[in-house]
Amino acid sequence: MNAPVLLVSGVRRRRRGAAAAVGDASLELAAGEVAALVGPPGSGKTTLLAIAAGRLAPDAGSVTVAGVATGTRAARALLGYAPEAPVFPPTLSVRDVLAYFARFHVVGVARRGLVAAALERSGLAGVAERRAAGLPLPLVRRLALAQAVLGHRRVLLLDETLSGVDAGGRRAMCERVRELAASGVAVVLASSDLAAVEQLAARVLVMRTAASSGRHPRRRCAGAGARDSARCAPAAPPPGFRLTPTVFRPTWAS
Repeated sequence: MNAPVLLVSGVRRRRRGAAAAVGDASLELAAGEVAALVGPPGSGKTTLLAIAAGRLAPDAGSVTVAGVATGTRAARALLGYAPEAPVFPPTLSVRDVLAYFARFHVVGVARRGLVAAALERSGLAGVAERRAAGLPLPLVRRLALAQAVLGHRRVLLLDETLSGVDAGGRRAMCERVRELAASGVAVVLASSDLAAVEQLAARVLVMRTAASSGRHPRRRCAGAGARDSARCAPAAPPPGFRLTPTVFRPTWAS
């Protein structure tokens, strides 16, 4: 069996400020697999993705990307992350934003080609010269996805990136994610938009809030194994999902 391209092992983090707590979260993701992370607000989805991306440090546990510890320079080159509330330099145009991120992946003339391809595939070519600060939310989401997929990514983490996007934009973005998955990129999509989950995810991981003896609730994530699902999943599946022996799956999945 091939080693997982994303491995989250026993990750815990106490609640700090706006970051929700995460308790004992584990996840294995294979190359080309698309998994959705769902759960109520405050269940720790954003915190878990930020930890996986190396943006936050866990109190316990570990995360590796293709065998490399997250947060390292090597891992950052392999992992693309689109946060829930992306912020771009307000004076830069859409093209300039992508050019800024592209310089971490290629140099010289190749950079222009990478940016041009990102604009075309994300449907942003028509707004390439607009300032990032003036973009409506659907276009901000598209730009977040475009910058996250630049370079030779092995893992893609999307935090509500397909939420708040019009139907046409969602179709285009879903198609781009499918292309990436077909090329071997593993994708974790945290989303409250079940339409996006339905179109993309083959596996659904449900996060819940569990009571604890401390001041803050603990969050646990249903992982790939039956043990994790039995320990972490809610007693009953949310609307649109069914329970299998190992994990919650969408009712539309075979």
